[in-house]
Amino acid sequence: MKLLRREKAVSLDDRLAALARAADLADGRLDAETVAVARSVVSRAGVRASLSVDHTVVALAGATGSGKSSLFNLLSGTSLATVGVTRPTTSTAQAALWEGGGAGPLLDWLGVPRRHELLDTSGSAGVAPGVSETPAPGLVPDAPVPAGQPSGMDGEAAGLILLDLPDHDSIEPSHRLEVDRLVELVDLLVWVLDPQKYADAAVHDRYLRPLARHREVMVVVLNQIDRLSPAAAERCLKDLRRLLDADGLAGVPVIGVSARTGAGVPELRSLLASRVAGRRSWAARLAADTGMAADVLGEASSTTTPGENLSMDALVKPLGDALSEAAGVPTVVEAVARSHRHRSVAATGWPPTRWIRRLRPDPLRRLRLDAGSRASGEQGDIVGRTSIPVATVVQRSRMDNAIREAARGASAGLPAPWTTAVRQAARSHEDELEDGLDRAVATTSLGAARRPLWWRLAGLAQWLALATVLAGGAWLLALLAIDYLRLPQLYLPTAGELPWPTTLLIGGVLLGLLIALLSRVASWLGGRRRARRAARALRASVDQVARELVLDPMEEELARYHRFAEAVTLARNGTRR
Repeated sequence: MKLLRREKAVSLDDRLAALARAADLADGRLDAETVAVARSVVSRAGVRASLSVDHTVVALAGATGSGKSSLFNLLSGTSLATVGVTRPTTSTAQAALWEGGGAGPLLDWLGVPRRHELLDTSGSAGVAPGVSETPAPGLVPDAPVPAGQPSGMDGEAAGLILLDLPDHDSIEPSHRLEVDRLVELVDLLVWVLDPQKYADAAVHDRYLRPLARHREVMVVVLNQIDRLSPAAAERCLKDLRRLLDADGLAGVPVIGVSARTGAGVPELRSLLASRVAGRRSWAARLAADTGMAADVLGEASSTTTPGENLSMDALVKPLGDALSEAAGVPTVVEAVARSHRHRSVAATGWPPTRWIRRLRPDPLRRLRLDAGSRASGEQGDIVGRTSIPVATVVQRSRMDNAIREAARGASAGLPAPWTTAVRQAARSHEDELEDGLDRAVATTSLGAARRPLWWRLAGLAQWLALATVLAGGAWLLALLAIDYLRLPQLYLPTAGELPWPTTLLIGGVLLGLLIALLSRVASWLGGRRRARRAARALRASVDQVARELVLDPMEEELARYHRFAEAVTLARNGTRR
């Protein structure tokens, strides 16, 4: 029975590290703005985690006339927010703090200019510890809430920082920009809607739907339900629930309230108090930001599980064929065979005519491939370029096509940005390819330096044949001289009907021709064997160049993509297998 591997939850730090890793891996592959978004989330998370985690920043956001400022006053038990209906009355964000000691750096980071420390249950008041009485440039801390106006939540939410944001649909662009900025930073978002505009596409399309990842740190409030009958209010709440589900916000709390009558406010207070008491909204917010940034990276790269990619071993042969032809390997292989035959004839040919063979250039030396020192390049010696003819236009075209096909095969099933990256990686060393192939051929040991033993035996036999010819010739010359001088004839042995001098002369010549003929046949066969060995050695060298300069960069890019996809999955889902 096959056991399923259980997914293991990972920490927020691990998810952020995975997001940072994914951003680094995507650098140069995906759009720079997309990568910057992911890096900004990592940077923002690091700053937020270093600030006060004992405080929870809750923002009331809504449209003009939705009643969020009235709700802010009701929750804080103050009249700090100016209430209006037909025009934006909140121009800058302001904060109400419940036991805000140590919240100064957090509010500085948020850039909230107005800060109000609320009275505790004993009636004491003061500016929050850590928030300077002297305002920083652009920051204006207000006076404490006067006695007699206790917080609407009292001690239920110690550590709560409640923000009243400008209207997101304000006619002032700066107000909208301020809302967008703080919506990205706060720990918990409370969207205040009203019965007239709760279905407005502006809030759903611009904020709610894009924040579907932030379900755990979002609350939706339908304010002004006192203007509706109970049945109508129920219908509005159900319709709002339907719209939120369609936005991907299933499970987000929806509370109907009335800032005028106080209906539903205790439920909202209880919910906020529980979230603040948990001290985990900031982490949930960062986790949601991490998941959303990972979604952006995944969507930008269309991260999918690629199909079956061709293995690099399968790509070596067609690529090596084209590179071998461009590198002149067939020319070198033919030269090895001809060089072997050339040297064989020079070693086993008829001694008096060998010098004629030595006048002809060795085919390998003509290509500047010295068979006796081909391995020297592997020991660090400088190896010059060979004289192998440069690749023709047709050979270059075939090589380009082979590289392109190799990249296509390696990147099959990858998203478009990474397909492009793999293709670029395949050509990243294109300028080095020609020199690399030439060096590979120049430093490959072709095995042509070794002299077969039979060359020496055949050469010795040729010298013996020549000695026989010379002996027979000298004997005949001696007989001719004796006859010319009319000297007494010497005994002349015979081999059958032929005298021995003639037998030695003719036999030596025939033996030399036979040895030469057999040597030619043996050298032709030996040349073929050496050519095959040289072809294998050269092909191995060319394949090595293909791997180092074409396939390895592609493989590194593929490995980079798989690491990226793994990091995105970890950052997005928070689980690892």
